[in-house]
Amino acid sequence: MELGLANKTVIVSGSSRGIGLAIARSFLTEGARVVITGRDRDALDAARADLAKDHADNAVAVHTGDMTDPAVIDAALLTCVDTFGGIDAVVANIGNGKGPTGWDLSYADWHEMTNTNLFGSMLLASGAVPYLKRRGKGCITFVSSIAGCETIPGPIPYSAAKAALQHGAKSLAREIGSEGVRVNTVAPGNVLFPGGAWEKKIEEDETAVKRYVEAEVPLGRFATPSEVADAVVFLSSDRAAFITGAVLVVDGGQTRG
Repeated sequence: MELGLANKTVIVSGSSRGIGLAIARSFLTEGARVVITGRDRDALDAARADLAKDHADNAVAVHTGDMTDPAVIDAALLTCVDTFGGIDAVVANIGNGKGPTGWDLSYADWHEMTNTNLFGSMLLASGAVPYLKRRGKGCITFVSSIAGCETIPGPIPYSAAKAALQHGAKSLAREIGSEGVRVNTVAPGNVLFPGGAWEKKIEEDETAVKRYVEAEVPLGRFATPSEVADAVVFLSSDRAAFITGAVLVVDGGQTRG
């Protein structure tokens, strides 16, 4: 299926590994040009080298920094414009589910998880809107979580931030739809990749993890990063031209709501 992404320019935050790296790879496969971001320069350079094995090295640019920092966000967007001449699509893949569970949480707990899982993504989106409006066409795709869709085990601030992110995306879609810019969200379930949280849990107790997946996920397995990436790339493409304000759940049937 032709997705119409050839020579489009995309910035993918949090893309040195896992879901973000898979998203960058999928865009490159469709002929797009990509800016990848992350906090660790060595990890980003390794990711770029890995991507360049199958794609032209000059189709990938790198920006290092904390994408919850407004100054870093602005600089990353400028990297995209200066390197490739503009921005056609933005993927806000900023988040971390690590944090204390239970109800006895401090201000710092709430602030850290909200900053990581809500503010960074929304600030990236806001910063990108003027560039997308200049094109008269474009899209923003947030990577959220099924924790934002319904109650599942995990830190309360994480779930609250992801729910707020999805609501913010819906509101933003209504705000800028008339400018030709679409806004959607992909909400993954359990995704297994090297170095990820589920890999560590499997190392600790593989039997318990297997029981959990079999009991909670009708398809009986984890998602791969590329399966989430496929959903993001589709929503960013011309094939999804009349889809905006949507939340696409990619969870193997886990959610019940």
